[in-house]
Amino acid sequence: MPQGPADASSSSDSPAAASVAPLLRPEGWALLEALPPYAGPDAAMALGERLRAEGAEPQLVAAAMTQSRLRAKGEAKFGPFADGMLFTAEGLEQATRLQVAAHHAQRFRDAGCTRVADLGCGVGGDAMALASLGLGVLAVDRDEATAAVATVNLRHWPEAQVHRADVLDVITELGRDGSVDGAWLDPARRTAAGRRVLDPHRASPPWSAVLDVARRVPATGVKLAPGVPRDIAAGSGLPAEVQWVSVDGDVVEAACWFGPLARPGRAASALVLRSAERGGTATLVDDDDLPVPPAVASPEGVGTYLYDPDGAVVRSGLVGQVAALVGGSLLDPSIAYVTSDRLVATPLARAFAVEEVWPFGLKALRTRLRMRGVGAVEVLKRGSAVDVEQLRRSLRLEGARQATLVLTRVAGRQHVLLCRPVATSVTTAGPPSS
Repeated sequence: MPQGPADASSSSDSPAAASVAPLLRPEGWALLEALPPYAGPDAAMALGERLRAEGAEPQLVAAAMTQSRLRAKGEAKFGPFADGMLFTAEGLEQATRLQVAAHHAQRFRDAGCTRVADLGCGVGGDAMALASLGLGVLAVDRDEATAAVATVNLRHWPEAQVHRADVLDVITELGRDGSVDGAWLDPARRTAAGRRVLDPHRASPPWSAVLDVARRVPATGVKLAPGVPRDIAAGSGLPAEVQWVSVDGDVVEAACWFGPLARPGRAASALVLRSAERGGTATLVDDDDLPVPPAVASPEGVGTYLYDPDGAVVRSGLVGQVAALVGGSLLDPSIAYVTSDRLVATPLARAFAVEEVWPFGLKALRTRLRMRGVGAVEVLKRGSAVDVEQLRRSLRLEGARQATLVLTRVAGRQHVLLCRPVATSVTTAGPPSS
């Protein structure tokens, strides 16, 4: 049975600690491993009742059933590895997807790091990725239950150590004895009341502490919320690169890389990943010095195709890369939609065929859609204040056809583009450079 920290089974008022501690006992781990795959809340309730009726300890059954549910949820981030892991609900929510963590770990290895401090390690996702590349790991978390969970999840790597400590206390010792040559931080982004914290200056540890780490250990990386500004590290006096990462179109993080982890001359980049189920590709987009893409002068300048760039590309300010790739123009100087007469397959943007372009007006829009037999619409918008759900209700559509509506500005005025998604498997293209 995997063992947690020496104090992992001590009494605690924390719900997370109470749900983890029973599983660190031999009988708890055995029960968890014997459970069938999670099959939904109704089946779990029936199974729990049966186990208690057979004499299993209620607290142990509750802990095992909770963990079974978390393991099933964890498959989205950890794939089949989730079946052998432990989780806390909060730790799983904040955990880095293993696919993304692998790219983090590769940065440290490429920079020549040998032992990395994972400060605020959570359930240990990044620490697992680091250890799997042969790097030594010092994983630190101040929460009792989380540190116990991380210890269990890192049991296959003897060189990985887990310490239960306050990250701020550890920071003051970093770099003094050379015991680590890399540092990774994943600051907590929730308040004690459970509210999300988007400002890195208010996270735990705060941005000032992150910069302190980067000055003590030059090879430092930090996971941030996707909404951070592109110039987050400006004024720090440290070489830095901010990279936005998306998985299957969902922007999951921004990461700021300092010192040798930051690639020279790259202030911003986007990493567009596809899961194994969708091809398992990784496309890197850099901030090469491209001219500002032109914008159409009028609605008549809208091309045959519309490209909706991936969120990581948009947040990193690299929409010009998509425009250069497809030989296109912007719909508006301040809007991240690209139009072109060329159809190019790329993971960096969704492609749509443009059928019609109209000035926005609710009555005219309703009439036009009904005339075309449109009964269901996907609505995309940028630069529009329209409430999408209210628009759907107001349209009151009937018909068999499906379409995509794009609400946005074209040459400075509000317009609607009637589009349909197009398959782009004929031609494959990556970014202009990487």
